Amino acid sequence: MLWSHLTWTELPDVLQRAGHAAILPVGATEQHGPHLGCGVDSVIAERLCARVAQATGVPMLPTLPYGCSLGHSRRWPGTISVTPLLLIEFVQQIGNWAYHSGVRRLFIVNGHVTNAAPLRCALEMLRSTHDDLMIAVLNTATLSERVRESHAADAADWHANDAETSLMMAIAPQLLRADRVQQADDPDRTAGCVFAHPVNRTSANGVTGTPSHATAAKGERLFEWMVDDLSELVRSGCVETAPLEASYFARVPADVQSLPRMKDPL
Repeated sequence: MLWSHLTWTELPDVLQRAGHAAILPVGATEQHGPHLGCGVDSVIAERLCARVAQATGVPMLPTLPYGCSLGHSRRWPGTISVTPLLLIEFVQQIGNWAYHSGVRRLFIVNGHVTNAAPLRCALEMLRSTHDDLMIAVLNTATLSERVRESHAADAADWHANDAETSLMMAIAPQLLRADRVQQADDPDRTAGCVFAHPVNRTSANGVTGTPSHATAAKGERLFEWMVDDLSELVRSGCVETAPLEASYFARVPADVQSLPRMKDPL
């Protein structure tokens, strides 16, 4: 179910069986505290989407490993960020080419919180270009209420915290530095803030939360929830139709345009 493993002769049949759907994982390359590797967001998105592709039969496009991580500043080495405009354009071009390969339902699965706004913009651009392309942006940390609660249990502005550390213990232990976990905790300082401050002004070490509480068992349970909940969303999306059929490009019919306007009550 990996797009990169399929030949051009196989892809049309795979897409036909999958309701012409595809999954695009989007991650990031950024610092994750002193105890986790810089690829956490990309690893989560890729491992999750690979499992869901296998479970649903919907092919997975290659993971995009760079995202909009500008908020992590240059305080700590390791972050490789792109601008929001570049991410919008990049995902838009991926979507255009996927469309011409036969994709009509695109699930963009985002593993990094601040990718959400650029990805939503890419959705808007693609949707207004291709009238018959349906797109969803699904964030790995908010796939369901139980997934959201698990991620934010130790910090509202969480990062490299209990949840992410537990996930790495379970699915990618090579990214974990076990000897640094117990000293990595750093509190959430954003309560009551009006502004969205960059991480260099909210965290002392790039962490927000309590990674010292992490366990592999918690990570295994959380990851299975994420797989189940994303699989359910993908299956539903593969059979969804728009509530109304109406061309994006068609004007209102003349007989509707000619209806009298309501009088201004003022």
